[in-house]
Amino acid sequence: MDKKLKLGIIGLGTVGQGVVKVLSPFDDIEIVGAAVKNLSKKRDVEIKCLTDNPFDLANNVDIDVIVEVAGGLGVYDVLKTAIKNKKHIVTANKELLARHGSELFDLARENDVIIMYEAAVAGGIPIIYPIKSSLSANSFSSVAGILNGTTNYILTKMEEDNLSYHDCLLKAQELGYAETDPTGDVEGYDAMYKIAILSNIAFNKRIDIDKIYREGISNISSLDMKLADEFGYKIKLIALSKKMNDLSGNECLDIRVHPMLVSKNKSLADIKNATNAVMLDGFPVGEVMFVGAGAGEFPTASSVVGDILTIKSEFNSNGEILPMTVCHHSDYANQINIEDTINCYYLRIKAANTPGTIGKIGLACGKYNINLSCILQKGVNDDRSATIIVITEECYEKDINLMIKDVEQTSEVRVLNRIRVM
Repeated sequence: MDKKLKLGIIGLGTVGQGVVKVLSPFDDIEIVGAAVKNLSKKRDVEIKCLTDNPFDLANNVDIDVIVEVAGGLGVYDVLKTAIKNKKHIVTANKELLARHGSELFDLARENDVIIMYEAAVAGGIPIIYPIKSSLSANSFSSVAGILNGTTNYILTKMEEDNLSYHDCLLKAQELGYAETDPTGDVEGYDAMYKIAILSNIAFNKRIDIDKIYREGISNISSLDMKLADEFGYKIKLIALSKKMNDLSGNECLDIRVHPMLVSKNKSLADIKNATNAVMLDGFPVGEVMFVGAGAGEFPTASSVVGDILTIKSEFNSNGEILPMTVCHHSDYANQINIEDTINCYYLRIKAANTPGTIGKIGLACGKYNINLSCILQKGVNDDRSATIIVITEECYEKDINLMIKDVEQTSEVRVLNRIRVM
């Protein structure tokens, strides 16, 4: 008879309880205990042994695998202890992996254990294992995606219901899509952690998250959504990582998270509400996209339990570690500064409704080698100012910043929003 795989679970929130429920039919897997913050809190599942000290699980000799679904950086030392005690790790903790993954993977390799983390990037969407297995023959040029359901829900409602960002955020909080403090989602931190992990496995390089440019959606207005629609675009919070050459010709990675105008002709433009999507471009496969639920009790539990079963399959054979589950690279990527990236831009400008204003904007663009794809005045506001929309052709980020600084030297022109175009 096969030996039972014995688990210790850290965290019994929504995802943790989902994991327990999904595991219930598996007689060959036993949950030895769980660590929680509040021992007296009522839960939908029953665990025979609860503790408020996760080190009890990390040091328990009967436990083979620690399943960490608590989140946050506070479990770092607990997981280090568990790894030193020769326990495999299954985690959904994107922030921990993005910030401390290098140390944890090195420690795991030293102790002949593995870290599985399918649920850390896109909830129920299988993406990490496919990149490492089915798509392992590919050389990837880019990874891009909608990796945060909260922001995608807010932007969808702003577009469809013509509501303000603030109103849509409140609605997202009421429905449980957004936290009481939504900063991690709406300011792009969550998506930043996820694109760091995806970049790591797609490009076989370690990523410094402090070098990832990050911008949230709080400056997007319903007017921007309406104008983008008129020009054939939708606005999405995009996490992007792509190969390019820096100004010296050296290969580097351009990794960033920020709102983008996405053409309605692109598949990512059709991703609505809390749905997530990851798009990969590689050779020989070409362009492929993975779409599904990026969060939630059972979608995330699906990925967590899938990792557990992968470990179980090895646990019952020869005990050797699957090569694809081990982090083999140690070099850090050369990450380009956002100032040196090349993009097209949408600018929403408020300017005095006087003759020559559009000409001044055009001259400023020419001064910094910026070609215009479109420049259009959209009526006159109540205060007699004009709303002017500019869409540029490709130019350097540093040049568009100089152009904006130049046109804002007078009180007649203010750039109210600048959004990159995908």
